[in-house]
Amino acid sequence: MVYAGSIGLFNVLLLYTLKGDVLQFLSANLPSACGGVAGGSLPTPEECFSSVVLVYIPYFTFLGFVISLVFAAAYGILYEHLPGHSQRVKAASIALLLLIALLYLGLAGLSFEYTARILISFFDLAATAAYAVILGGLYRRYTRSVEFVSQDENSLKIIVDGRNLTGKTRTFHLRSSHEVKGETSEDSSFKEWAISGGVSIEDPKSFRTTIEVNGDGMLKAFSSKKR
Repeated sequence: MVYAGSIGLFNVLLLYTLKGDVLQFLSANLPSACGGVAGGSLPTPEECFSSVVLVYIPYFTFLGFVISLVFAAAYGILYEHLPGHSQRVKAASIALLLLIALLYLGLAGLSFEYTARILISFFDLAATAAYAVILGGLYRRYTRSVEFVSQDENSLKIIVDGRNLTGKTRTFHLRSSHEVKGETSEDSSFKEWAISGGVSIEDPKSFRTTIEVNGDGMLKAFSSKKR
């Protein structure tokens, strides 16, 4: 909302600041649509200007808002697959893709003359950077990272909610619970779990149990060879 709204508001302010140039642009480049005179059948440049401010910019701002929500959702869903190791680096990646999408769809701002293009380009970059910072900060606020370590990855796998996360680090909702299972090879048997940080475990001696994520932490699984 902040991202799309700020771009829309900046465009409105820019239009009023450069109103004289905008009216001239409309009259010169769109004579069949905005070249009318007062009392005539065609809209005047002033009437077209009002339509742009009151209709088109709110409409394009709403579209930008919907698209920014889609990319924010994609950030959460695809977080583990985005490049980078920190929340904000990953957020910067998705924010850059968002800006490219808006530019491709023509929703990144009005561009009617050179000065406007320069100002809008700088503002779009600043708004995109702010979007990345806010998105990364919100993600960090509501999630925590857990590292899953096996004593021997060949003979002991860590299965979390049905997914093999052995040797991986994943993010989870803060204060969420997850089923973990230690799967051993035929020549090994499960021994115990060890935890650190903000991870708690229901039964450290059971090969199948539940963990609760209250902060960043680690879960490590141990096994022993069968005699």
